[in-house]
Amino acid sequence: MKRYSIFSLARNALTGHKDWHKVWRSPDPKPYYDAVIIGGGGHGLATAYYMAREHGLTNIAVIEKGWLGGGNTGRNTTIVRSNYLFDASAHLYEHALKLWEGLSAELNYNVMFSQRGVMNLAHDQHEARDLIRRTRANQLNGIDAEWLDRDAALAFCPVLNGDPGIRYPVYGSTLQRRAGTARHDAVAWGYARGADAMGVDIIQNCELTGFDFDQGRITGIRTTRGSIRTPKVGVVASGHSSLIADMAGIRLPLESHPLQALVSEPVKPIIDTVVMSNAVHAYVSQSDKGELVIGAGIDHHLSYTQRGGFDVVETTVAAVVELFPIFSRLRMMRQWGGIVDISPDASAIISRTPVDGLYFNCGWGTGGFKATPGSGHVFADLVANGRPNALCAPYTLERFSSGALVAEHGAAAVAH
Repeated sequence: MKRYSIFSLARNALTGHKDWHKVWRSPDPKPYYDAVIIGGGGHGLATAYYMAREHGLTNIAVIEKGWLGGGNTGRNTTIVRSNYLFDASAHLYEHALKLWEGLSAELNYNVMFSQRGVMNLAHDQHEARDLIRRTRANQLNGIDAEWLDRDAALAFCPVLNGDPGIRYPVYGSTLQRRAGTARHDAVAWGYARGADAMGVDIIQNCELTGFDFDQGRITGIRTTRGSIRTPKVGVVASGHSSLIADMAGIRLPLESHPLQALVSEPVKPIIDTVVMSNAVHAYVSQSDKGELVIGAGIDHHLSYTQRGGFDVVETTVAAVVELFPIFSRLRMMRQWGGIVDISPDASAIISRTPVDGLYFNCGWGTGGFKATPGSGHVFADLVANGRPNALCAPYTLERFSSGALVAEHGAAAVAH
């Protein structure tokens, strides 16, 4: 793999940029791999990358039904933070945030990670008590977290509406300064490039159609491009995990909901942080192109349509305009939905299954993108070694029968 640098950019500029190498190959599937990862989004590609880099497993494949990053990786609002309430969540997301901080350098690919800070607004005394509790819990876990009173919050983000008479006045806010945003497709492409360079086969337009088993152990998969023998399969298929689990005769404790987002026309820099409000189900940041990136709460009905209801868009825009009257005349340019899998405790499932050799990484709800490096890192360890490490251990399927839940509904920023 040729490294990207100012020198390679200048050298290729002299030849009209005709000599750049392909970022990854497009191989045909081989009849056998030591492991196969189902899903070519950020989590799946990160899993393959860390399996190759840290566990020496290079005879592996990532198969993707569509194109790389075309699922939830390309359909989220790119927020990265680690200020979750419970120890298990805080440790996993902080692990991911530390990987984010060095990811561009490690992959030699600019993922445009911008640590511009994330604010979680409180609109009344009750919300403030909950957020201050979370701030203190974060600090005890060594995570940077601050509580800003009303005046400090308005000073940090001057475009917020400071009128105390609105429906949801700004009462205060948490602030995590190391949090921010990243470029979603760059993350997928960077991991794909790194994994390909270590020999991982990345196979697009290859749909899983079934599994092969022998005496309770997985022996292979069937795809639209033929059968593949393998002793290990890791499934990282975001909103469609339940459908794939059904192929293996497994019922996962998940619900699948549309989660919508929209972007405005581009404007000059106006907001240099991320603002989130659980109460009004909205969050806002500004992209490098100048568009306002706005996220909503989930549609409450179950669905696999990547569109969502117009009522959610209407409610979200109304809330955003109330919080930011300066945005009231902006035109919205695009709207879309992604499918999020939500578990009963609003935390991920990173687990072995009753089928030996079959593993699932799913149920991230609205928190998937921010966890991408950490999710891939711990899942690679699980698939490679067959047992969960300390960060991964709280997220097994067994917690739903033991009662050892990781209940993060309150810290998800938008209500589940």
